[in-house]
Amino acid sequence: MPRCGVRCASSALDRSDVHRQAIPLGQRSALSLPRVLREIAQCMTRSNGQSPAVFLDRDGTIMRDVDYCGDPAQVEIFPGTSEALQRLRDAGFRIFIITNQSGIGRGYFSEADYLAVEAEVDRKLGAGLIDGTFFCADLPDAGSTRRKPAPGMILEAQRDHALDLERSFMVGDKPIDVECGRSAGVRTVLVRTGKPIPAGDHGADWEAEDLTEAVEIILRHAR
Repeated sequence: MPRCGVRCASSALDRSDVHRQAIPLGQRSALSLPRVLREIAQCMTRSNGQSPAVFLDRDGTIMRDVDYCGDPAQVEIFPGTSEALQRLRDAGFRIFIITNQSGIGRGYFSEADYLAVEAEVDRKLGAGLIDGTFFCADLPDAGSTRRKPAPGMILEAQRDHALDLERSFMVGDKPIDVECGRSAGVRTVLVRTGKPIPAGDHGADWEAEDLTEAVEIILRHAR
């Protein structure tokens, strides 16, 4: 059975470890934040120590969906993505990528190929924006509790990083992303930057043209 995994941010990109040390948000200076974001950030971590998070799908949400991306040369980050993620960080959100990668299980590319793509995504986004990446290589018919639309990867992130799901959001370009978020108890935003999806109600709390607009929605509804 293909191995699924999690990668967490570190100061040095070490792909030999399954877990890497998360970068403390406290390393960021609040003095550089606009006043309104600083006030939000000061309220974001409650007395129980839990932080809100934004969970992001990868392909079709932060980068162009090329179908089973196993080549770093194919990584194309959507314009404005890094700036949008920085706004979330400045407002006190932690950021995690939640991605199905059945291309590994199908034999289209190896886990090492996947990790090379992940490293290129990290490089193009910029250091310190992503707290961790959870990926699942299971095939759609495997009955996986981790593969979206199942909420397993979000629940793992909550367990490992003390996250407040009631104040968190899932952003993705497919109905399975919405279902995953709702099953985990987070609010959901469906973006239109992936492959076309049929018109209609897909169960998302909000819909947005792209990640930049999704972040505007999130910041307006942060609590």
